Amino acid sequence: MGFDRKTYIVPDNTNFDGKTIRVDGDVVVGNACTVDFNIEAERFFAGERAKINGNITTKSDVRIDLFSVINGNISCGGNAYIADGTEINGKLSLKGDLDVGDNVEIRDGFEAKGWINIRSPIPMVIYVLLYLLELLKRGHSEEVERILQELDSNEDIISISEKYFFLPNSSSIGNDCAINGRLHIGKNCVVNGNHKVKGNIVVEEGSTIYGSLKASGNVTLENNVKVEGNVEGEMIKIGLCNIAGDVSGKKIEIFKNANVLGVVKAAEGIQFFDSKRKKMKKKVERFKEKVDIVDEVAELL
Repeated sequence: MGFDRKTYIVPDNTNFDGKTIRVDGDVVVGNACTVDFNIEAERFFAGERAKINGNITTKSDVRIDLFSVINGNISCGGNAYIADGTEINGKLSLKGDLDVGDNVEIRDGFEAKGWINIRSPIPMVIYVLLYLLELLKRGHSEEVERILQELDSNEDIISISEKYFFLPNSSSIGNDCAINGRLHIGKNCVVNGNHKVKGNIVVEEGSTIYGSLKASGNVTLENNVKVEGNVEGEMIKIGLCNIAGDVSGKKIEIFKNANVLGVVKAAEGIQFFDSKRKKMKKKVERFKEKVDIVDEVAELL
């Protein structure tokens, strides 16, 4: 799936091992988020005012934005960028360069094997302001406008890996997770927490959820998904799954061999299906889209 800043993305093979999230890729935490787990990843990025209640361990770079709080240690295998006003209530260890902003607190000190750059942004701001005022005095308003447009467009763009864990702005994950957006969990993941989601939920095959799933939108659980809790949503589609709790929604479509230990409630009815019916439904959809006809012609050619 493409990047969507309103979707909590848990990539394939992510493992919530007790209080630690292990990701084979990058971890991106949005602005004003709270994470009650340790994090192990390739790289780690946090937005403004993020709060991580645990340790951060990366193979490569760490980048933390303004006024964030890390209640643990940071062990970085690459370079680290720590923005102004950030508080690290532990030790910072890194193998690369350290670029640290103004008024950063590191309680247990830091150890860097590369260059250390301590930024003091206020003098630069004053310099730019004086320069712009001088240009205005000399009547160079077009030059001032050009500089301002260039400063506005000169964003520091960082490419993340194709496989990434993303938590949207103003969300929190822990024993109870409040997601300010949708939820998409990839294949063969193990995820902890009771999830309350503003939008749709999709869980791909082979994943296990130790907790409940509650969505304001639709819920789709693919084959071999296990949920150790309740499932609640609008339209709910359940494949060959095992659910330890109740299932409740407006309308429920469920595989006839699915195992639900709790009560199934649907205000607008429950529909059962099997593999043959599912294949026939896909066949009809492909026929309506004229995909089957194209395939047959291709085979003849």
